[in-house]
Amino acid sequence: QVQLVESGGGLVQAGGSLRLSCAASGPTDSVYLMGWFRQAPGKEREFVAAITSYGESTFYGDNVKGRFTISGGSAKATADLQMNGLQLEDTANYYCAASTRTLGPPNYSFRYNHWGQGTQVTVSR
Repeated sequence: QVQLVESGGGLVQAGGSLRLSCAASGPTDSVYLMGWFRQAPGKEREFVAAITSYGESTFYGDNVKGRFTISGGSAKATADLQMNGLQLEDTANYYCAASTRTLGPPNYSFRYNHWGQGTQVTVSR
């Protein structure tokens, strides 16, 4: 069973930066994709970013393109998310996810079958 542990969440002012880390353990050699999703209160879970095993490909949600950068990959058993230019709308609980499945687009939550507990990011004025 792949296990994921997130860290790095917290409170930051608008325009600031924050870095989230996700550490994977267990049979990570079976993971094809690692990603981040977020969910704000009363809203659906939203895709943030994803990265393939060796970091050869990355994917981003439209709301974070140009501001967030994902790095790592299952080969390193990590998925870090550098978040710059944070906005109030980025406030959410951020979840790390891993996929041992080979089918499905990287921006769909059903592609992922392992999830972390989440880490809260709060952006203030």
